[in-house]
Amino acid sequence: MKGNSIIMRFPLGMFLLFLLLLSNKSMAQATFRILDKPITFDAERKRLSIDYLANRHSIRQKSPYIKPQMIVLHWTAVPSIEETFDVFNPVLLPGARAGIASASNLNVSSQFLIDRDGTIFRLLPDTAFARHVIGLNYCAIGVENVGSDKDPLTKEQLKANEQLVRYLKKKYPAIEYVIGHYEYTDFVGHPLWKEIDSNYRTTKTDPGVDFMEKIRENLKDLNLKGSPLIKK
Repeated sequence: MKGNSIIMRFPLGMFLLFLLLLSNKSMAQATFRILDKPITFDAERKRLSIDYLANRHSIRQKSPYIKPQMIVLHWTAVPSIEETFDVFNPVLLPGARAGIASASNLNVSSQFLIDRDGTIFRLLPDTAFARHVIGLNYCAIGVENVGSDKDPLTKEQLKANEQLVRYLKKKYPAIEYVIGHYEYTDFVGHPLWKEIDSNYRTTKTDPGVDFMEKIRENLKDLNLKGSPLIKK
């Protein structure tokens, strides 16, 4: 009997240990990872990017890459990852974007895209040129988030943006700024501003003031700068 009792208690102990490990696993934070989902970055897109650098930013170079000094956070105003990918993937700007076509036929895009559940996708190499913010493309990594005024960004996206900014700041120490897209015009007249047309502007609200206040609070230990008009 005694031997049988020991045999019966052993599986029960193992079962309880399994439950404990399972519980701890469910409480653990999700692992930070970036999934590659590349949009078209062919010879034509590269050529148009080089032309944009020259014609809009007065920067002449042979390759379509940037030296990041800034991260710009956006929302897509498009309801899903798939639809956003389909918007960014074509090399040429669609006819519906006539308002910005005068600046270039290069399509808009960003280096990163974050889904509602916090999944991070890389659409372009970190330092590939992307058209996502007037006057600052040449020095800014763009992070798009699936959302809009009507669908504010989620707590999962907040966490993912924080993790991504920390990752990028560690990888590219020259990054000094994190701004919301709505703050880009605050840089007019700043040394970083490079847009040849004083009339070329668009009005933006993304990714929302509340979101930027939260992300700055979460990242305050990095001492990153925001809008030059914000007094600390």
